[in-house]
Amino acid sequence: MNPVDVRAKLKELGLELPVAAKPVAAYVPAIRTGNIVFTAGQLPLVNGEMAGVGKVDGEITPERAKELAQVCALNALAAVETVADVNKITKIVRVVGYVNGVPGYINAPVVVNGASELFLAIWGDGAKHARSAVGIAELPLNSPVEIELTVEITD
Repeated sequence: MNPVDVRAKLKELGLELPVAAKPVAAYVPAIRTGNIVFTAGQLPLVNGEMAGVGKVDGEITPERAKELAQVCALNALAAVETVADVNKITKIVRVVGYVNGVPGYINAPVVVNGASELFLAIWGDGAKHARSAVGIAELPLNSPVEIELTVEITD
């Protein structure tokens, strides 16, 4: 991927990099090993508050869940920032998305696109990544979606 000023690109998109959310349990937002950063799962927290709660295709529409996945992706970038400069990201390696849907909800990939499409908007086609989109019965704080991220960085 080409180097990108992530904050400037987010501003162009009408977004901003938030401050990393405080962990809700006994873990850290991100950990670096060598040139790889793994984030903890990120919820759709905005200023410390859940931006939406409930099951996708129940209390939360799939369209809203996709927007919340983007919020989670922004929070994942903020988590990366706790251990490395986001402008040093050279590859989005893997995105994992968990979607708290009603029984029988099978469109988790559409929801997780909210995260994937954000990364493509920031870095272009070079941000294509491996991905899992998993439907799940429950998530912490009744979140409709949770995103975790693995990136490669340069020093």
